Amino acid sequence: MMYECRLSLAELELAIMTSFSPCREVLAQGKLVPETSISDQRPTLVFLHGWHDNAASFTPLFEPLIQAFHLVAIDWPGHGLSAHRGSDNYAYFPDYVDDLAQVRQALAGQSVIVVGHSLGALVAAAYAGAFPEAVAGLVLIEGLSPLHEKAELAAERLRQGVESRMKRRQRASTRLKLDSFQAALTVRCRVNGLSAAQLRPLVQRATYRDGDHWYWRHDDKLRCDSLIRMTKTQAKTLLSGIKCPVLSVLGEQGFSYLKEPDAGLSWISQAEQITVPGGHHCHLESPQQVCEQILLFTSKIKKLV
Repeated sequence: MMYECRLSLAELELAIMTSFSPCREVLAQGKLVPETSISDQRPTLVFLHGWHDNAASFTPLFEPLIQAFHLVAIDWPGHGLSAHRGSDNYAYFPDYVDDLAQVRQALAGQSVIVVGHSLGALVAAAYAGAFPEAVAGLVLIEGLSPLHEKAELAAERLRQGVESRMKRRQRASTRLKLDSFQAALTVRCRVNGLSAAQLRPLVQRATYRDGDHWYWRHDDKLRCDSLIRMTKTQAKTLLSGIKCPVLSVLGEQGFSYLKEPDAGLSWISQAEQITVPGGHHCHLESPQQVCEQILLFTSKIKKLV
């Protein structure tokens, strides 16, 4: 069983799923702690989903892991049930790192292992590089280094990003209407190449009904391109700062470039990489294998922070 709660960050509220019933009085003070005895020393797994996904994308992993860990799965701002960022904030990558830092602060006193998928994996890696003392381990599913590119592309990147904002402003008053929940589910199945059963929890959390139509909850600003990206040197410096053990999980039909040297695995001092059946959402296609790998990996972590 997972509980729903909301955690206030400095500028907005995050919707969070937890395996424990949070203490409401403490939650109001910005702390996310279980109402359990002090003797319960299980570490906490923090799940970070990918772009245009939400916390429910980890649903198949919850039950197999709930006996060994406290579980915390967040909706990033502008995703799922979380609040959207301000109208002038276009989801800069470093802002996600700031969000995670505030979530980690709310988990003070708990040993934390971060499980990130895609965007969530990139944020987790960047955070662990900047705050190595705060994380006991990382499980990075279909994602490693923050996106990086040659410095010579800076002007092209800036132009592309600004133009994407202009296009977004032109369509800002329109909402994509869907005739039914099934229509939304069909769209995601087609985009991700997954089954309705695999995606149903995610789409249920990602949509709402208004009158006779269904709409996506996510912030339309998420579709805008970045104005700037890190260089390879910056990304490498971040990943080199990671001090905890790292498990990279790839899908057999996932992003093949994640096996290449510049993907970032070789920049991390304690890292291993395994492959499971499936594509970019391999944790939805092979949840049992992913859970087994998480349990095996975490059993080898000697020091929890």
